[in-house]
Amino acid sequence: MNLTKMIAELKEQKQALEQTMIMLERLARSQGKRRGRPPLFLSKALSQAGDASPARKRRPFSAETRKKMAAAQRKRWAAIRKKQAS
Repeated sequence: MNLTKMIAELKEQKQALEQTMIMLERLARSQGKRRGRPPLFLSKALSQAGDASPARKRRPFSAETRKKMAAAQRKRWAAIRKKQAS
């Protein structure tokens, strides 16, 4: 058993508990039901704890798909211009 490692882990847990207690005390003070975004301190605490959902990664379009999309958009704009001209 490595005592120094155990002590370091316990200190980390203590620090995490203290931060959680501070956050809960702030929430208890505000008491009322909130609408909208959570307060900044709560958002930061949740993101640091890993409770926030991870950002979604977007898959890039292939070159072929981009060309198809561009052609379709050009077709739409041509239809609009044609409609405006007549």
